[in-house]
Amino acid sequence: MAFVAWVIMGLVAAAIAKSVLGFEAGWPATVILAVAGSTVGGWMAALLTGNSDLPFFSLPSWILAILGCMLVLWVFKKFTDARR
Repeated sequence: MAFVAWVIMGLVAAAIAKSVLGFEAGWPATVILAVAGSTVGGWMAALLTGNSDLPFFSLPSWILAILGCMLVLWVFKKFTDARR
């Protein structure tokens, strides 16, 4: 799937990942991290399937985008909590 599609998917996945993880950062930080996370999910999909052109409306695309968002948000939360 194209990079732009993963960015758009990241915006939607940000809301889902934020609510699931209870992420308390503001929306700008959440969106930036979630877009990065969904891009990570896209790269994971490309590595796992050997195909970087997954359809936008496929369930695996959305699952990987949400998991990528959750991974990046979780890592960010662990690093920021450890510094307090």
